[in-house]
Amino acid sequence: MAHYRDSGVIVRTHKLGEADRIVSVITENNGKVRAVAKGVRKTRSRYGGRLELLRHLDLQFYQGRGDLDIVTQAETRDHWPEIREDLDRLGKALTIAEAVDQVVQDKQPNQDAYRMLCGALETLQRSDPALIVPAFMLKLLAHEGVAPVLDQCVIGGETTDLEFFDPGVGGVTCAAHQRGRRVSSSALELMRATLGGALATVLEVQQAPHTDEVSTIAHRLWEFHIERRLRSTELLS
Repeated sequence: MAHYRDSGVIVRTHKLGEADRIVSVITENNGKVRAVAKGVRKTRSRYGGRLELLRHLDLQFYQGRGDLDIVTQAETRDHWPEIREDLDRLGKALTIAEAVDQVVQDKQPNQDAYRMLCGALETLQRSDPALIVPAFMLKLLAHEGVAPVLDQCVIGGETTDLEFFDPGVGGVTCAAHQRGRRVSSSALELMRATLGGALATVLEVQQAPHTDEVSTIAHRLWEFHIERRLRSTELLS
């Protein structure tokens, strides 16, 4: 197919030459698409400001011969203005976008990741949940098949005195087999709720020491399994 259409969210951009831009798009049906937007940086570009980070678009691509396709049409579906006007929400949105960019593969369909990304951005458009970034990371890791074990010691199988957490062994350990760093019961409950179908409740939790603890654990898990850091988190510090 020379041309194809899809919907997607732009999660990364960088300049190409004097007038063009390369965009990385998490699409509904084609995984991650990397494409050239020709002339987009010109003052009178036909795309206007549409081909920018965190834009949800209906797109038409021309399939290139190499790794890069070409954007031939772009119409905005959403641009989440409340996110763009709030630096804290913007930092969270960029971190979520970077996480999806690291996980979704080129031209490998991943509709779940696309829907999770759109859902997270729609949530940030409405509100500013303290735990949306670590919750998203945990859900995405679970989708990739590396959810942490949270209900029993990964070494001995004990279900009580679960006081430690170690990404290297895959989850929690008990007091007798203590591995990793100590974890509070409050943080464990939040992670269990996130992965156990109570995400809406988790997103209502206000900032507190145990929410910071969940964030730290989620980032440690991410770096262990994905083997990359999320640079956008620097915007949240």
